[in-house]
Amino acid sequence: MAASPRSSERAERRLGIVAVWVATFAWAWGYVLVKWSTLDGLRFAMFRLWAGAAISCAAMLLTGRRMSWSVFRACAVGGVLFAADIGLAFTAIKHTTIADVAVIGALAPVAIVIVSARRLHERVARRDRILVGASFVGVVVVAIALSGLPSWSPFGDLLAACGIVTWSAYWFFSRSVRDRVHPIVYFGCVMIAAAIVMTPAALLTGGVPAWPSARDWVAIWGVALVPGFVGHTLVIWSHRHVESWRSAMITQCSPVVTVVLAWVVLGEPVTPLVVLGGAIVIGATGVVLVSAARRDARAELDEAAERAS
Repeated sequence: MAASPRSSERAERRLGIVAVWVATFAWAWGYVLVKWSTLDGLRFAMFRLWAGAAISCAAMLLTGRRMSWSVFRACAVGGVLFAADIGLAFTAIKHTTIADVAVIGALAPVAIVIVSARRLHERVARRDRILVGASFVGVVVVAIALSGLPSWSPFGDLLAACGIVTWSAYWFFSRSVRDRVHPIVYFGCVMIAAAIVMTPAALLTGGVPAWPSARDWVAIWGVALVPGFVGHTLVIWSHRHVESWRSAMITQCSPVVTVVLAWVVLGEPVTPLVVLGGAIVIGATGVVLVSAARRDARAELDEAAERAS
């Protein structure tokens, strides 16, 4: 018996949720690799964007897809927003702790949840709103725990806070063009436009950069491929199948994974308050997703009962 449209929709949503989870863990590596590199934030962003453009162009060639001038113009705004976002984030990482930048960035999903409910008319249950608020509290706890560390910087925190606006804007712009442009083509447009915007900014602020070392190239290509191409393409694809508020809630776990990676790989300290805040974020997110899965399961049972009768 053929699956009903509702069952197919729920199956696609589950697959979309898996895609967002994979992207969340991929993104967690990005900040660690940027901090590990010896390049400053804007120069790293410039090289990373051109590497990302090369990867996206190769992906388009391998999949037989083409980028027209009209499509590029329609998607270029996403590239400008993306360039602004990673320029702020990568510079912030060089001035403060990875954990602080990652956790402040986790406030963007909270903004996305609020806007999704108001502007996109996505239904967010009252219980889910409370859990989103609890997740926000967990983020605040982590930020407070990190504020007294020697590597903490208010300037870095300010840059990271500005990134909340650029990331939220990029998220909603990407969602608005998802139905018109294939994810691989869209991200290729974003990479090229972002690289064109970032290059003069990096050269004007830091001059002509020295050729990156082997260590820097590992970090550049690593960020461009894993958090960049894999992570972003999966999330762009998921926009059609997963509500903005739900996928944003999942991505809020990425900073917690980033904090753990920074502790393991770079030796950045993790205090008990950081652990507590991270547990709140993951716990609240888990409850939201489990509740949503149970609602979908009940809906499938009800639908099966209707067909049987």
